[in-house]
Formats: sequence, structure tokens, C-alpha cells
Amino acid sequence: MSLHDFDIVVRPRVVRPRLLSFLLTAALAFVALVPVATPASAATQVCVLACDTLDPSQAKQETFPVPDKTLNGRRVQLHVSDADDMAWASIDNGTTGDAVWLDRSWDGGATWDGLLGKASVPSTWTGTRTLMYNITDPRNHKRGLVRACGDAAGVGCTNWVYPTVCDTVCDGTSAGQAAGDDQPIPSTTLYGRTIRLHVDQKNAMAWASIDTGGAGDEIWLDRSWDGGATWPDGSSLGRTSTPSGSTTTRTAMYATRDPRGLLYGGAVRACGREASHNEGSCTAWYRPVPTRARAAADALMTSYDPYNGWWPSSWWNSAATLTSVIDFAKTTGTHDYDWIIARTFDQNKGVFPAGTRSSDAIEGDFISRSIDDSGWWAIAWIDAYDYTGNARYLNEAVTIANYVQQYWDTSTCGGGVWWDREKTYKNAVTNGQYLWLTTALHQRIAGDTVWLQRAKTSAAWYKASGMINSSGLVNDGLSSSCANNGSTVWSYNQGLAIGAFTELWKTTGDSSMLTTARTLADAAMSSSRLTVGGVLTESCDVGSASCDDNQKQFKGIFMRNFADLAKATGSTTYRTYIQKQADTLWALDRSTLNALGERWAGTSPNQTDWRTQASALGALTAAAGG
Repeated sequence: MSLHDFDIVVRPRVVRPRLLSFLLTAALAFVALVPVATPASAATQVCVLACDTLDPSQAKQETFPVPDKTLNGRRVQLHVSDADDMAWASIDNGTTGDAVWLDRSWDGGATWDGLLGKASVPSTWTGTRTLMYNITDPRNHKRGLVRACGDAAGVGCTNWVYPTVCDTVCDGTSAGQAAGDDQPIPSTTLYGRTIRLHVDQKNAMAWASIDTGGAGDEIWLDRSWDGGATWPDGSSLGRTSTPSGSTTTRTAMYATRDPRGLLYGGAVRACGREASHNEGSCTAWYRPVPTRARAAADALMTSYDPYNGWWPSSWWNSAATLTSVIDFAKTTGTHDYDWIIARTFDQNKGVFPAGTRSSDAIEGDFISRSIDDSGWWAIAWIDAYDYTGNARYLNEAVTIANYVQQYWDTSTCGGGVWWDREKTYKNAVTNGQYLWLTTALHQRIAGDTVWLQRAKTSAAWYKASGMINSSGLVNDGLSSSCANNGSTVWSYNQGLAIGAFTELWKTTGDSSMLTTARTLADAAMSSSRLTVGGVLTESCDVGSASCDDNQKQFKGIFMRNFADLAKATGSTTYRTYIQKQADTLWALDRSTLNALGERWAGTSPNQTDWRTQASALGALTAAAGG
């Protein structure tokens, strides 16, 4: 007996959903009993949502996307769980010693790692199966193919699964069906021929053309998942020769996103060869722009680690970045990245020793000795709750907020939350978070009075603390004598206060809260300490200065909260300021791969990484919110 004695293939109008669920559960439970050999391959282990060699009994689903391979009466079958992005192989109707395994290729099937999970049919059995292996490797920007292979008095394999990339449109679609023809980067020339990259921006598809040539001239696309560093599975896509009597030809269209494989932000370039010379030429690499915000989000997602569920290697920045992605999804209705919300939560809710996620130990429930780090995660989970409606995220935010509440201390400076467990500093970021969180929890917890009172107390203390200076700007914190310490005015402190007072005004109707929020917003726009030439600017954006990993993300936090005030008041002045940020950074601070840097005015030296990308996404999302 083998797994295939349970025929669980879905056939329309034949298998009822409940019966199918029962049969799948039974079959997967049975699979766990099937003997399997130790994996034979020495290939590097791949970890995506799970690591290679997961048992098929753990699969979230079972599909059969390629035809079975019949091999001397045996049935070799490829099983795929798209929900896990994994596959396994089985052999049926066999005899002792028959073997089955997976091959996995990273270069479109030209070469492969073979014998993955090789298993032989044991005595008294007629079939066996392998363990599960990942199909793609988005952590390392590699798109893979897998196939099932067997040895039963002869070797044979199924087809490779998913050789064609499909997003809204699939590889190989005629360029005549494009929703538009944009030529966003300069063409290249070769012996009088013009080689062009064409993009259907709406559907993130691309094709190549060659003009003013002759018969035998060739044109093709290259596709890369790591920004043009490598393209092993995307070389010479759609390679086409100019027919006799013609001077031009083009390729079919190819996708630049593979949501099924968790690969976003693929880059493409057009390449060509003149017929009489053994030479070629290519354009620069380019990533499409379906919309500004989605292009920024796609580029940001290339840095997400799906296995560990964060953006390595910054703890609080990952919380703020998750918030940026959720805000983008809420604003635009794009659901491609919804899965990372649960993934980030599930993979990071536990305990981590110091040096794993942060220099501090993470003690569970996203809590550490750094009170503000914990606060960023509470804000992220409130955002996740608003977007998904899943109460576990709100409950998590309450747990974190209760922890933060322990550090509200009236014995020093008359109130306020300490920045750290050692009680060394009372500062703007922690208290801006606290005011926002207490207000947000009151808004979401029916019948609450406790959090509302805490919010009112916090607001009164904040305004009287002296952290807001005479210019309406928020300095970093308080001195040991409980006075404004005159330290740097950072955009995120200004933004948190704007957002917090805005929310408390919406909750209570107290006009003094709106007045404070407006004062803070007007000061941010008018002061050269935060706005230079109409563009939001940190002190570390000026001259030869550079921003550290924390400071790279400050402006996006400001924009999120500033946009809340703009929306609440309907102010055209605030909306104009938001649009100015989006237009400027898009025009002056973007590469052809949609990488967005720290300096939105595009000055040098500039820095670009996933933190600056998330920050810029905050501005683009704010502009998209209208």
C-alpha cells in the first residue's frame, strides 16, 4: 500500500470540500508512516517558509501541477504545496529497490542539484516518497525549478514545475497585448541597430526590440532577481531573430514579479546581437513602475527574509518597516504582501538571546529593555489589527503597552515614560509613542476609560514638559534637571507628536490638541531644521554628514503621522507639502531599480538600503492616500 491508494486529486463537482479535507488529512497522516531514506544530496539547504527536508505530513496543501511520469509501469509523481512553496516526489506501483527523488535547478533547467531526498521502496512496500524541498529561494534572490525523478529499471523524470513566471500576465504573452508601451531608459546601439527596452508599467511586464537592422539580427531579454548582479534563470529570454526581408523584430513579454515564488522587484534589460559580428550590447537594468508606491514596495520586499520574518538586521526598524508595508496595503488595496504580517508575528513573538534580533535580548511578546523598541512593535500590531481585524494583533499591542506603562514615572520630572529599563533618560520618542498608543488603544477597546485617562494625562505632561521648544520644534528629550536638553530636532519625534495629538483631538474633540498638532506641523514645514528648500531634511542629510541606521528611517515615520493630520483636517497646505516630498524624492532620489535613498533632494553623499526604502515608501504612500 502507498500514499496513492488514497486518491485525493480534486475533480470538479466530484469531491466535496469536507470529504476532500478529511481525505487529505488522512493521507498526510498515512504519509508519515511511509519509510524514507536519508536525503542523499549534498546541496545547500534552502529555508523559505520552512527548511528543506520538511515532512510532507506538514504540507498545507497538495496539488499535482505537472503530468505524472510512467516508468516501466511505475508512477512517478510530483506533489506541490504552493502555500509552503515546497514540493516532494513519490513512486507508486513499484517493487523493492525502486527509487524516487527530486531535482532542483537554479538556472532554468540547464543544470541541477540531483537526488534530493532520494528514497528507495523498502521490502513489502509498493511505493515511497521523498521529504519536501523548497522550489524557490527568495532569501537569496534565486528562482528555482523542481521535478520528480525515479529509477525503476530505467530513469525518468516529470516536467519541471513552473518554468513560466506568471503575475497579472504570464511570460510569453505577445507584446501586442501590452497595456502600454513605455521606454523608460536609454536605448543602446550596435552597428547602427537600436536596441530598446519596452515596459508595460501597469502589469510590470517587459519586452525588447531591435530596429534598423537586417536578417539574422537577434534580440532578447535578461531577467534578474537581484538587481542585475546575476541572472542564471533569466538569460536570453524570448531570443528572436529578425526575419528575412525585415529590419526589426521584438520578443514576447516577460514578467518582472513572481508572487507565487515570493519574488518581487525583478529587473530586466534588453540585449541584442548584430548578425555578422559575434558581439552584443545591452541596455541598463530596470524595474517597472506600476505605481510609485508599489514600485517602492516591490524593491523593499527584495530585502525581506521570509524564513526569519523580518528585515535583517535591525529590530525596531523592522517594526517600522512592517508598518510602512501595512499602510501601503491599506492605502492602495494591494494584497501581495499580506502574508508577511502573520509571518513576522509568528516568527518573532518568542524569545531571542542578545545578538540574535537586537543587541538586547528579546524577552517574548516583542519586549526588550529598550522601551521605545517595544513601542514600535505595539504600533505595528495596532496597524495590523486595523488592516486584518485579527484580535491577536490588538491583544499583542495591549501586552506591549502594559509593559511600557510600567515605566511611566511621576517621581522624576512629574511624569513621562523612561526610554530604557535602567531609567536613564526621558525623551520625545518614547513619550510620543506612549501618547499615540494610549489614544489608539482607547479608540479600539470598547468601553475603555483607563487608556483614555492615561492618554489625557500623557498629553498634559508632554505639553508642559518643555520638550516642545519656543519654535514649535521637538528636541530629543529632557536633561537630568528635567529641562529641554536642546538636543537634535529629529523628524520622527516631531511626527509622533503630530500624530498623537491629532488622534487625541479626534477622540476627545479638545481643540487644544488640534492646535498643538498644527503648531508642530507648521513648525516642521517652516523651520530649516526640518525642511530645506521645501524638502523634509534631517540634520544628518546636510553637507558631508551621514545618517546612522536608526536615523535613515525617521522621515517616513514623520510622513505617516503628518498625513494623518492632513487627512483629518483636509488642509490643502499639508497635502501640498506631502506631494512635494513624493515628487521630489521620485525625481531626484530614485535609481532605475527604484532604490530610494536617505536624501530626498538627491544630494551627495547619499545612502540607500531597505531602511531608506521604507522611509521613502512612507512618503509615497502618504501621497497616494489623497
